[in-house]
Amino acid sequence: MFVFVCTGCGAELTGPLSPVALPPHAHQRYGNGVQLPVLMEPGTFAVDPEPWGPPLRRWEDIQPDEATARGIHAPVPVLSGGAPGAIVVAPGDVRGTVLIPDSRGGGYCCGLDGTGGPNVACMECAGPVASRIDDCSLWQAMWLAPNAVRRLPVGGTDPAPRPWPELMAQGRSTPPFEPLASWGSRSAVGHWSHYVWTWSPQWEAAAGQALAHLLAASDGRPVTVPDGLAGQVFQRALDALLPTGPSARRAVLAGPGLPTPGSDTPILLVPSHPQTGEPWAPAGPAPYLVPLPFGVWLWLAFPVRDLPVPASGVLPAGVLRDDFDPPAPHPHHLFRADPEVFRHTLARLPAVRAPWLREILENLVHHRRGGLF
Repeated sequence: MFVFVCTGCGAELTGPLSPVALPPHAHQRYGNGVQLPVLMEPGTFAVDPEPWGPPLRRWEDIQPDEATARGIHAPVPVLSGGAPGAIVVAPGDVRGTVLIPDSRGGGYCCGLDGTGGPNVACMECAGPVASRIDDCSLWQAMWLAPNAVRRLPVGGTDPAPRPWPELMAQGRSTPPFEPLASWGSRSAVGHWSHYVWTWSPQWEAAAGQALAHLLAASDGRPVTVPDGLAGQVFQRALDALLPTGPSARRAVLAGPGLPTPGSDTPILLVPSHPQTGEPWAPAGPAPYLVPLPFGVWLWLAFPVRDLPVPASGVLPAGVLRDDFDPPAPHPHHLFRADPEVFRHTLARLPAVRAPWLREILENLVHHRRGGLF
């Protein structure tokens, strides 16, 4: 485990934290006026290897060689000119800091969004050390500035990443839909927020990342995914963005607890390790691996079914009823992958240099208006 301390005075700024993979939805902006929860689980941190935060630079101001060196192979609206290696933690894991009073003018709507630079200072030396994010439509987080903090090990050697069987036994899957609070409507109890059941923002971000990989793996041919929930998530967009034809490539779910895929399966939807971010891979030569966050993949591979409707009549003695809570409502609209996560991922895949893939990226606004994203 590690603690992060201020580089200016050495004061501890966090409790002990364990490293995990950066979630695909780390920089997601979801909906309008939506109250998103905390991004990171307590006691964890993740590092963004790419530059993050201001100053933001337009694509027209980026030299081609610089973009290539940063692993970006297609135009994007803006790029961060900040330092790489920002560390994201849960706000509740931060200590010894204070909000910088004049930082609230940094482009906030309902809260802080960090666009004006660090808005949190070390309480001991007053040096700016982090950006607190709590604005609507953004995941609540504290982003520690990489040049203002340093990491110190505590508690001895960190244990090895948990093996796949242990993760499977824990069974922490991510439901595909959830209730989210939004501002603007007064509920019956007098609050100015209400809950709406919708597709999970985490799923939309995960799908945006995976869809970019599926297109890159397609080689411009049709791609099919398994029926059911995977089909709801991916097939509509794949059919719209790829040509039709008889020579479709097949993508299947693969990973721990599932049958070994055949050698004739060119594309595998696999889980990423929640601690390391490394995708699961089969033994031997691997086909194209499309990574999914472990919780999303686990629900796709082993879905949790709604409780069946109870039969009429009297239950036997000693049997407890389990039908007091009705199944969770389903969203009323078709699934849409997150467009900005899709853009971010596809622009960083070398395959996007192909003209047909570049055209998809250039027409993303049109595809959004068509309801694909």
